[in-house]
Amino acid sequence: MDAFVDIVNSIDAFVWGIPMLVILLGSHVFLTFRTGIIQRKLGTGIKLSVTKDPDAPGDISQFGALCTALSATIGTGNIVGVGTAILAGGPGAVLWMWLTGVFGIATKYSETFAAVKYRVKDHNGNMLGGAMYAWQRAFTRKDGTTPWWARLGAVLFALFAAIAAFGIGAAVQASAMTSVITTNVDAIPDWIGAIAGWLGATGPNPADGAAEAVIGLLIVALVAAVTFGGVKVISRVCEKLVPFMAFAYTIGCIIILAFNWAYIWPALCLIVECAFTPRAAFGGAVGSGLMLALQFGCARGLFSNESGLGSAPIVASAASTRNPARQALVSMTGTFWDTVVVCALTGLVLISTMLGNADLQTALEAGSIAAGAELTSAAFAEIPVIGTPILVIGMILFAYSTILGWSYYGNRCITYLFGKKAIKPYQLLYLVMIFLGAIGVGDVVWTISDITNALMAIPNIIVVLLLSTMIARETKHYVYEGNLDEVDDEPIPQFDDK
Repeated sequence: MDAFVDIVNSIDAFVWGIPMLVILLGSHVFLTFRTGIIQRKLGTGIKLSVTKDPDAPGDISQFGALCTALSATIGTGNIVGVGTAILAGGPGAVLWMWLTGVFGIATKYSETFAAVKYRVKDHNGNMLGGAMYAWQRAFTRKDGTTPWWARLGAVLFALFAAIAAFGIGAAVQASAMTSVITTNVDAIPDWIGAIAGWLGATGPNPADGAAEAVIGLLIVALVAAVTFGGVKVISRVCEKLVPFMAFAYTIGCIIILAFNWAYIWPALCLIVECAFTPRAAFGGAVGSGLMLALQFGCARGLFSNESGLGSAPIVASAASTRNPARQALVSMTGTFWDTVVVCALTGLVLISTMLGNADLQTALEAGSIAAGAELTSAAFAEIPVIGTPILVIGMILFAYSTILGWSYYGNRCITYLFGKKAIKPYQLLYLVMIFLGAIGVGDVVWTISDITNALMAIPNIIVVLLLSTMIARETKHYVYEGNLDEVDDEPIPQFDDK
């Protein structure tokens, strides 16, 4: 097992090396200026996100698409992922996560613009979209054929995304939910023991060996009840769940920061200092140095907000919108809420709590806290009364919503590759991966998810960069020349998904 972990870590270090960081951050910066610094239209995007456009073509509302995308992005990456980044890259990783989010807003806008512009319909008239369709339609020749390299880009993105969903969407989230419940909820052993005994478990304490399995089965049941209903059911659930969970978690973090008021400024200074210098933090117990902070900050930032990953545009393509720019503006607000707000709050809560608690620092220096989940649980537990409940409830809701969102992404990608006949088998396999994640997947899954994220990001970023001239031209027309209400009357072709 140790050899396997070493191999996975080596692959992760390679794919998230300097070339990938240059591609990711370079694309964020390039697209920021290519779109005329689209971040300054954030207010317009927030306003559009709560504006209904019922007469526009699409399957779900703009707000429903945003909430479904946020359900997939606001997950364990916002809580455990931040702790993992701090342990591996030091406090400076928080700043690089934040900057990845700020510049990533432009990438989220651009990839969504391309996905909506080149979306198609299935045999029932439902919208399909994403980088795979952008690759296929944008470069189609006049005779109707698609170049081999465009088909390859489409297939690679869909394949990597379908596989990545098993990690980032299913196993990682289920593992995090199981861990936070069994670690922090004292009442769990009693009722799980009763269920385990009913299921036939034996021994003096059946709960010891059955807790993860029972929780895993419950997660599978809750996910299946929603995901088999399709995108409309998923979006309706997410429209109600996401605003509540994000607001509640944000308020909880603000209350914790009020407890940590005296350590907020020192925490901010430490984050900035460690982002640009090789200073070790907390007795050398956490990573240090510019490259470590940059690597893990960017990796966890992408894991959290998924800008450049190409995932959110898949559901954005189903939105009712009169032109690509409107939904692109709405979608880019997801990166703002996810990373610029939620991840930043989590990072500040963790660092300020670590600074204000000597026992936590001692545990870090002794090496008794070696994983992101352990750091996050220990830090929140230091806050009296409200700390652990905020973590447990936030983690459960965030992880559950992420599982829902990524189930849709995986379904759309598998539909592109193999047609609608592959959806049910894929859904069943997705549920199996949720259960496997719940019963024993450790931190190595985070590393595997990092790898698959990078692999699916590459074909997505390439197609967005190739289409950046078109995106810039039409953004100028729709956004900067005041034509956001204009209807794009280009016909939407049908895709053979049988």
